Amino acid sequence: MPEFARRLARERPDEMALRDTTRGIDWATVGDILDRVANNCIDTDLGPGRRVAVFAENAAETALAHLGALLGGASTVPVNFHLTMDEAAYILDDSQAAIVFCDAITLDRAVAAAATAGVTTVVAWGVDDDRVTGWDDWLATARADLPPDEIVPRPNLLYTSGTTGRPKGTELPPTMFAGGGTMAEHLDELKTNAFAEHGTHLVVGPMYHTGPLSGMRLLVAGIPSVILGRFDAETTLATIETHRTESAVMVPTHFVRLLALPDGVRSRYDVSSMKLVAHTGAKCPIDVKRRMIEWWGPIFRDAYGATEVGTTCTIGSEEWLEHPGSVGRAVPPFSAMVLDDDGNEVPPNTEGQLFFRDATGRGVIYPNDPDKTAASNPEPGLFTLGEIGYIDDDGYVYLTDRFSDMVVSGGVNIYPAEAEQVLIEHPAVADVACIGVPHPEMGEQLEALVMLEADAERVEPEALIAWCRDRLSSYKCPRRLHVVDDVLRNTMGKINKRRLRDAYLAGELA
Repeated sequence: MPEFARRLARERPDEMALRDTTRGIDWATVGDILDRVANNCIDTDLGPGRRVAVFAENAAETALAHLGALLGGASTVPVNFHLTMDEAAYILDDSQAAIVFCDAITLDRAVAAAATAGVTTVVAWGVDDDRVTGWDDWLATARADLPPDEIVPRPNLLYTSGTTGRPKGTELPPTMFAGGGTMAEHLDELKTNAFAEHGTHLVVGPMYHTGPLSGMRLLVAGIPSVILGRFDAETTLATIETHRTESAVMVPTHFVRLLALPDGVRSRYDVSSMKLVAHTGAKCPIDVKRRMIEWWGPIFRDAYGATEVGTTCTIGSEEWLEHPGSVGRAVPPFSAMVLDDDGNEVPPNTEGQLFFRDATGRGVIYPNDPDKTAASNPEPGLFTLGEIGYIDDDGYVYLTDRFSDMVVSGGVNIYPAEAEQVLIEHPAVADVACIGVPHPEMGEQLEALVMLEADAERVEPEALIAWCRDRLSSYKCPRRLHVVDDVLRNTMGKINKRRLRDAYLAGELA
């Protein structure tokens, strides 16, 4: 088994290295599984990209598939378990994954997606099905010896939705990937993670996101993980108390749901073990952040950035209390600047388009889409995450709006183009625009503004939403739909989403 697992099995024989909602797994067993996953990946022709996909809900196996494949020199592709078969098949094909790991929930979609994409190996846990190879059977075929240290580590390939409606693959950036020329060097770098300074890590978000996925890498540093399923506020508090967890990655929606619990429920649980919570996904409302600090203490660290580049700004709780509402100051290798519409840098405290410069020159890279890569970087290393904001005299960044179409709902990025392309195909729809509107729990939610064909029979909004949900995963679909007379296209046929949203919120659209 890996050196770290062997040592921990000897030093902490009774400790559970990994827990999920059904069981705990000790260090010795974790080490044996990791060796077998790694060796099966080494002994399988994974193609030039050496990629495997994990299409499953949160579970111990999800973490072990990701970490074991990493140790075997594979690049893992986390696939959102909400995706439809067609959406998953596109990712499998685009990433050229050679193996798909799945569970009972995603089984049928995974089998069909793999067949569509030409993937011949599907490994599933929690099922007994002739269409796939069982997880335990797949492990049993593997060598149990230690994988070589000189193997080259490969970053995850993650998929983000796009303005054209097709997700784009982007490798885990250097700011988030430990790197190293060999696996031995990589494992040493993983031990320097900020979370590695604390005890048991709590995974509360879905493991197709980079933050929750980081919990599996902490095993290398000897940090046990407790993996929860779909978020439940009281279950989270009970887990913190029971397992004395010390760190987690959360998004503002988690905070809102925790704070919504009755006072008697919140006070019932001891959360004093928590030492660090990284907050990511979206800007947190000031009152929500302040109440969490009052409840849990000054343990929160904002990590503002994106999958494509990692964290660009950060701020701790005590700093935040002095600069409420800020997402922090830029961190190396990034510097922040605000530009006007002509691309000129503006003075401090002046609102404009927020850009970052990457001192390494890397910027944003989409390996399979050079055109989008070029469009995302106006010049080498200069990029934007689509925000409007300002920088104060002390260099603290504040977000005030978005100029890109992207909607951030519950920490999940949604690009309206995907829903728009589906809705426009309905025979009764003449034109459509999807926008993000404020939501007290999710931050934003996607809503659709639809113009109907002149001769179309009356179509209920619920029927159009159902049309969308039949063709897209539900989280990408509008939560509400409104029939309007105009979506405010200009003479060039373009829609200014900010102007449209403002008009809609002001009640100016019929």
